[in-house]
Amino acid sequence: MSLYWPFGQRHGGMRNRLICALDVGSITEALQLIDCLRGEVGMFKVGKQLFLHAGPQIVHLIRERGGEVFLDLKFHDIPRTVAKAAVETTRMGVRMFDVHASGSLEMMQRTVTEVTKVCRAEGLRRPKALAVTVLTSLNHEDLARVGIVDGVEDQVVRLARLAKEAGMDGVVASPQEVAPIRNECGRGFLIVAPGIRLRGATWEDQKRVTTPEAAIRAGADYLVIGQPIRDAPDPVVAAREIVAAMERGLSTPDRRSRSSSEP
Repeated sequence: MSLYWPFGQRHGGMRNRLICALDVGSITEALQLIDCLRGEVGMFKVGKQLFLHAGPQIVHLIRERGGEVFLDLKFHDIPRTVAKAAVETTRMGVRMFDVHASGSLEMMQRTVTEVTKVCRAEGLRRPKALAVTVLTSLNHEDLARVGIVDGVEDQVVRLARLAKEAGMDGVVASPQEVAPIRNECGRGFLIVAPGIRLRGATWEDQKRVTTPEAAIRAGADYLVIGQPIRDAPDPVVAAREIVAAMERGLSTPDRRSRSSSEP
């Protein structure tokens, strides 16, 4: 199948920038969502819950059905361990994966080096390596409790800058910090934004959220959305409504920062 923009052609439009989070507890639930949404979204996110239940098999099942995978396991360990985990992730054929930026510059640099090396040696498609900045469930008070005295935005931008220095392809960050990351890291640096909620929806354990329109307007490349699609009476209708909202955000005249992949 063709690669999704900004990885390749821009066919499919805004829906290819929507990532559906498969935060479910069984393969059956995951496959039901995959089968009905594979033509409505650009990628499926596999996180810890589903991966620990189903293992690498779920990645292969998604790819067999023509879907792309964002493996969201947020690796955070010593450099060698993370780099080796990233190599095995690459061999599974995922389109994107992530590590924690706070794991250090060396950890990220080694990850990029090892992934690039295995792709060249084995003729593999190179996945996009992303660095997680500050989780959307955290606010300033939470950071202060673990000894980080700077504000959330300062910490996010600092980690994004470190990720870029390490050669990472982009970051995972709250939509509230997309604009300052874009200003600091420029075009060509991917920003994947979770913490997206529709107007009037519950926030659950998220603290730094915004709407699809606002996230795209700020300059996010991809949006990760789970609950509003997964728990909707009709996930297809929900996905289409979100794509329409994203398109409205893209067309808003006063958009503060253009996406890294726009011409």
